[in-house]
Order: sequence, then C-alpha cells, then structure tokens
Amino acid sequence: MTPQDLQDSIPAIFAPWITAMDIEVLTVDPDGISLRVPVRREYVHVGGVMCGQAAMAMADTAMVLALAARLGGFRPMTTVQLQTSFLRPVSGDHCIVKARVLRAGKTMAFGSIDIEDHEGRLAAQATTTYALL
Repeated sequence: MTPQDLQDSIPAIFAPWITAMDIEVLTVDPDGISLRVPVRREYVHVGGVMCGQAAMAMADTAMVLALAARLGGFRPMTTVQLQTSFLRPVSGDHCIVKARVLRAGKTMAFGSIDIEDHEGRLAAQATTTYALL
C-alpha cells in the first residue's frame, strides 16, 4: 500500500473525530508507517502541552494503519492492549507518529509506536496488541 492508499482509507476505517485530526500519512514501508499529526488547541491541556488521551488515540490509529499496510488492506481488528509511556511533553504545531508492526499472525498482532515532538525528540512510546477478527 502507498501513503495515498492509507490516507484515502482513513474516513472509511475510523470515527469522524479521528478523521478530523487531519492525520497525514508520510511513509509506508514493510515494517511500518509514519504520520504527521497537527497538535491542535483542542488536544492541549492547561499545562500547554498535548494531553495523553490525544497521544494514545494517535498511537492506536497509527498502528491500525500500519497493520492495514502489512496485511494489504484493512481487516477488522480490536485493540486488546495499549500501554503508553510518556517521556516528555509534546508542544509545538505537530508531532510525528511512527508505528512498527512487530508481528502479525493469523489472529493476533503486536506493535510498537513512537511519538516524536516537532523537534524530533521521543515524547511517548507505546506497545500494542490487537485481535485480528
């Protein structure tokens, strides 16, 4: 799949509020994908940095897209586990989300996601497990 293929699939796969995040698919390769996501005012809490809930939504979305790329198209799946470690605050106008498929079996898939701030510094790291339906 190409970045444009994944970009075009976003409205068909995700809820409208995820589509409204204006995610941009930057790269797709055999191991994973990278996304550029604006850090909007709605994602920032009183501390002036992006809230964890927005980061986790970005991580989960990125891994679903990475799995779709690995599997040759979207396949129904559900998140079994999403564990996120927050390493530094995310500020600035955007972040980069890199999702890597660690293993995709017949019924389960595992992945790793890095979220970098606008300066390219690692800000959050997540691991995920999905049940493939």
